[in-house]
Amino acid sequence: MKAISKKLMIGGVAVATLLAGTAGTLMAQQKPVIATVVKISGIPWFDRMNTGVEAYQKANPDVVATQSGPATADAAQQLQIIQDLIAKGVNALAVVPMDPAVIEGTLKRAMDRGIVVVTHEADNQKNTQADVEAFDNSDYGKALNVRLAECMGNKGKWTTFVGSLGSRTHMQWVGAGEANAKTHPDMQLVDPNNESFDDANGTYEKAKEILRKHPDIKGFQTSAGNDVLGVGRAIDEAGLSGKVCLVGTGLPNPSADLLESGAITAIGFWDPQKAGMAMNSLAKLLLAKKEITNGMDLGVEGYNKVTVKKGAGDGLLVIGNGMVLADKATYKQHLF
Repeated sequence: MKAISKKLMIGGVAVATLLAGTAGTLMAQQKPVIATVVKISGIPWFDRMNTGVEAYQKANPDVVATQSGPATADAAQQLQIIQDLIAKGVNALAVVPMDPAVIEGTLKRAMDRGIVVVTHEADNQKNTQADVEAFDNSDYGKALNVRLAECMGNKGKWTTFVGSLGSRTHMQWVGAGEANAKTHPDMQLVDPNNESFDDANGTYEKAKEILRKHPDIKGFQTSAGNDVLGVGRAIDEAGLSGKVCLVGTGLPNPSADLLESGAITAIGFWDPQKAGMAMNSLAKLLLAKKEITNGMDLGVEGYNKVTVKKGAGDGLLVIGNGMVLADKATYKQHLF
């Protein structure tokens, strides 16, 4: 127990250490442990997901549900946490991969040991029994770009941000955005796929560079939850609110001020609280060896009638209906 805690602390993962200890204590009570592992701890998106994990635990006292994640958006740190949880003997892993390729081998070893594996935001993950998505990722990326193009008047320079080039969903979203923009010949993509690593300050600095390099740029499509905050701040400080369009993934509460100022045009999102609950619900069903079927109800809003398809490997792809687009006029309907 102490050795595992020390490993995680060396990786700078204080939250993971705390939750690993909790899981270890409760495992002694012979309850199945479902360990959710997110891309990064301590940011609004995954703090919100943690409220879902906690709500799931409260509603399902027959399991132990925990959440942990690295202190920074680092695939190697996330891998270490997963390896330590496997060594501890958790019953199920619910993972939001920073980079699906990095953890493939480890997830395979987990399944070989009989551990249930569920993933989210990773429909290309091969070694998972079920990847759950809030919506079709191509539809979401296109919807963001349709809103961006509308704001830009279907013309002008635009660019994209992703959390990392290894993030499957982010690359799908901007890819679908690019495909939509090609239907507008006067939209010009410049310096695409800027990596933010979900760091609002780093994104802010990079956005300032792009605004200097392309003073005539008209639009940004962003992916990671903190990207709209960094890019929006750069737009606002440059006095370009309402003049440069910004559409990307973000949460209503953190984005409120920039939506009100016009620095953010619109945000797209799904509720990470519900996604956390859906992952844990799937994991519990799989632990009970229940069949996952098309149209089934996971008991979570947005996942009441899921579409089930073959996944990238031998597992399933489970798709909900949880997409939301909101702007200044509508974001208050979804405050969290």
